Amino acid sequence: MNVRPFTEVDRPFLRTLFLASRRANWPWLDGSDWRLEDFDRVTLGERILVAEENGHRLGFAALLPNDNFLHSLFVDPDAQRRGVGRALLTRVQNGFTSTGALKCLKANKAAAAFYQQHGWRILADGESEQGEYWLMHFVRGMKPG
Repeated sequence: MNVRPFTEVDRPFLRTLFLASRRANWPWLDGSDWRLEDFDRVTLGERILVAEENGHRLGFAALLPNDNFLHSLFVDPDAQRRGVGRALLTRVQNGFTSTGALKCLKANKAAAAFYQQHGWRILADGESEQGEYWLMHFVRGMKPG
């Protein structure tokens, strides 16, 4: 599996992947107004990494590198549990210059468990348009567990 920087050629594939992944993994939300173009809005100004294998785009991570903030990590529903998320997250974590941060929706229990398995710790909670979330931190050099 290759994790590489985003290019404009990726955009139509990642738009579709983003929409499909939200629909598959966020069933508690009303996605009737979600559109392919949401990807453009959500990732605007962010650094995007793409995971691919044999020419197939399997997932992406979008981050604000100056803030060490992971804004999005989405995997194609058909490629989940194949190491795609782990490959993206490892690449993101290795690029942090200090403590990393992300927000994870509390209702997304699988994602919260995934991040915790990879060394992220819950620091605080909050409320967003999509519901309650946990603010999580990743401290470089800390062991998962």
